[in-house]
Amino acid sequence: MKSEHEGSVESGSGPELLDGLVSLDKDSQLQRGLKSRHIQFLALGGAIGTGLFVGSGGILALVGPLPLWLGYLSQMFVVWCVMNAIAEMTTYLPMRGITLPYFTNRYVDSSLAFAAGWNYWYAYAILVAAEASAGAILLDYWDTPVHAAVWITIILVVCLALNIIAVEVFGEAEFWFASIKLITILGLIITGIVIMAGGAPNREAIGFGTWNDPGAIKPYVATGSWGNFLAYWTAFVRAGFSFITSPELIGLAAGETVAPRRNIPKAARRFLYRLAIFYGVSSLILGCLVRSDHPRLLSPESNANASPWVIGIQEAGIGGLNHVINAAILTSAWSAGNAFLYSGSRILYSLAATGQAPHIFTRTTRRGVPYAAVLGTWSLGLLAYLNVSENGATVFTWFMNISTISGFIAWIVVLITYLRFRSALKFQGLLDTLPFKTIGQPYLSWFVLVLISLLTLTNGFQVFAIKAADGGFDYKNFLAAYITIPAFLLLYVGHKIVYRTPLAKALADIDVVTGKKEMDEWCEGDVKPVPKNWLQRIWFWIA
Repeated sequence: MKSEHEGSVESGSGPELLDGLVSLDKDSQLQRGLKSRHIQFLALGGAIGTGLFVGSGGILALVGPLPLWLGYLSQMFVVWCVMNAIAEMTTYLPMRGITLPYFTNRYVDSSLAFAAGWNYWYAYAILVAAEASAGAILLDYWDTPVHAAVWITIILVVCLALNIIAVEVFGEAEFWFASIKLITILGLIITGIVIMAGGAPNREAIGFGTWNDPGAIKPYVATGSWGNFLAYWTAFVRAGFSFITSPELIGLAAGETVAPRRNIPKAARRFLYRLAIFYGVSSLILGCLVRSDHPRLLSPESNANASPWVIGIQEAGIGGLNHVINAAILTSAWSAGNAFLYSGSRILYSLAATGQAPHIFTRTTRRGVPYAAVLGTWSLGLLAYLNVSENGATVFTWFMNISTISGFIAWIVVLITYLRFRSALKFQGLLDTLPFKTIGQPYLSWFVLVLISLLTLTNGFQVFAIKAADGGFDYKNFLAAYITIPAFLLLYVGHKIVYRTPLAKALADIDVVTGKKEMDEWCEGDVKPVPKNWLQRIWFWIA
């Protein structure tokens, strides 16, 4: 493994390699087959999974509708800030083959990049297994005689095929996966508004009645104002599972995106608006459609019966929509699993290219698809088969919890990397060369960095406040909440001890120049498409 990469360019018989990873030779780079609509829907496909449909019901049952809504709004703000940081870095150097750990290695420290890279890969790979397992459960909702292992196999094989064939095929499939899902969600939001207004068969205008009875907030752990705050904080933490790794998906695709300096900022700006619709509005409606004390929200079965959408529509007397909703949730699980496999494979490819993973994972097809890294990431997704047994389902839940904290840690590293990147630009007098700038920087990134750190450290606070049923310490939930932190630190400290790297690179030594000239020259050739009629104008705005 290599301990440091100081912006060096390796040459020889093969193409030039920047930092041993990024090729500046056009014939050896990963193909650019992703368009603006592909990367926008890629990020949304990863953000909108089973968490929106089923996980939201668990939060509603635990703390009530108001904390549910505020928790999602708060996480949207965090995601927006992380997305802005990623967009600024990737539009500055949108080189083919880049990943976020590459930027961490270049702007901060190789040890932090090493730990972050493996943390990312593990989170993505486990999420592939999580979404495949959820898909099998959702298919079983129709009570088919097919064994769950068969459904898991079908889901995993299709995701593998879409990621191996070619980048264009993957992007197009993800676009249509996400399109079907988003159209369905919009339909459900409209249905929810109609129910609230009294347009359902039962003719009952429920409005915000559930906020009065049983109440807007269910105090958590404590009573009074403190209990209300802890209810909000718990919802804030748990809403994170729906968003982890989603902002990174745009950054990871930057190296394979057509016209990145035009399309990455475009995708970043619109990402927040679309999240506001799909999470902000839907979480508000859910808290109105379903009582927080509804017994079916507490069902241990992880299928559409636990979805607040199903409960709310059935309570309103609308029949038949339960199958439509279940199909939409299934599509979201498949779409998210597809996106996570894509991202995890690119992380593993980057680790191998920099000597931090076996070199075999750098192998690509003739068309530039890193098939070895795809297969390596996909193989860990086979853990989905643990969900076939009852004990496997318990282990599966642990993986979900661990992935959430891995996502928080990843965001912390992203913000540290961005702050060092921006400081180096300022120190070297190059801050004005940023092609894309976002509001409130760097102060907003500092604030969110502290906020995410608090979320990570307090995500399992309830184990200290609530004793287990037998009066003892709830060590299982404690491990699920915190085991990822020492695992990450072990990778980081172990790498530092072995390679004796400094705490961080000096600002004067941070390379923010190499590759910039090539990207400037390449991006100058981008010609913004001009719509010829109003239909094209609408399509260019959407896509």
